[in-house]
Amino acid sequence: MESVRKANQRLRNYPLLLSKCADKASAYAVCVSRDLNVQHKICDAEFKEFLACIRKSALEMKTKL
Repeated sequence: MESVRKANQRLRNYPLLLSKCADKASAYAVCVSRDLNVQHKICDAEFKEFLACIRKSALEMKTKL
């Protein structure tokens, strides 16, 4: 059950990670919601910036994603 406890702890950290990357998350959300016909990789740059921010925050918090 140790793995379940660790997974639950990682899930509890997600709001903190998202709050640290709110600006990147909103830029990605704006890009995705810009058009009703979202196509594959149209917002790839924004997504990569958001993902890099999440990963950097996870490293700073010494947690896994």
